[in-house]
Amino acid sequence: MRVHVISDMEGVAGIVKGEQTTGGEPLYEEGRKLYTEEINAAIRGAKASGATEIVVMDCHGAGKGWTFNSLIPEDLDPACEYVVQNEWTEYTEFLEQGCDAALFVGMHARAGTRDGVMNHTIYGRDYQNLWFNGTVVGETGINAALCGTWGCPVLMVTGDEASCREGRELLGGGLTTVAVKKGFGASGARIIPPVRARQLIEEGAKRALFDLSAVSPWDPGRPSEIRVEYKNTMAPDALRFRAGVERVDDRTIVSRADTWWEAWKQFYF
Repeated sequence: MRVHVISDMEGVAGIVKGEQTTGGEPLYEEGRKLYTEEINAAIRGAKASGATEIVVMDCHGAGKGWTFNSLIPEDLDPACEYVVQNEWTEYTEFLEQGCDAALFVGMHARAGTRDGVMNHTIYGRDYQNLWFNGTVVGETGINAALCGTWGCPVLMVTGDEASCREGRELLGGGLTTVAVKKGFGASGARIIPPVRARQLIEEGAKRALFDLSAVSPWDPGRPSEIRVEYKNTMAPDALRFRAGVERVDDRTIVSRADTWWEAWKQFYF
């Protein structure tokens, strides 16, 4: 069984402040440790369920040289391999080769979610709202669509209660979710201690991989329309001459193509 662990930092137990997720900040090293240990918990659960190949993809943009490289390699479970990519959604080889399941660790809610800890959609891109064929999504939806492009189902989402709720609404009741904290704002939460959170994630991963058919691979639909509402006019300005991309108002663009992956590549890279 081949398992893809796709991870982000903001949904990790113990992480509530931006300084814990920003490269070079004093609190960042604490955040990296918490982050790596939750990834390890998912790896242990996958191994216990019979995974023979596990590839971890860090999807956290920490800034500077730490972007997509926030985990601590020295502390990572040796049963896995891990990816350092240059651009988010750039690495697809493992999915293209055929992957049985994906486990999402440390997810956060989409921008504008009141109880979502550190909620945002693609930090640094100034997204206010993002829709795939009329369905509003956050980063969980983007990663799910990426996996679904190559027929890989997402079987587990961990993070705060808001991100778990978002995952279930998108992927259905068969999704295993592990909530490690309950947000009461963007920078505050009631949190399960990290040691217990890791136990829950390990158990959740084992449970999720017991039934590979519990969740279908997610395809936003064909043909595909991606609509992005930005917080300002700068990104639409930059995309106004991009082939396949239409600017529909001051802050909104639409990308259309036969498939989600084609529509995504037209404007994102």
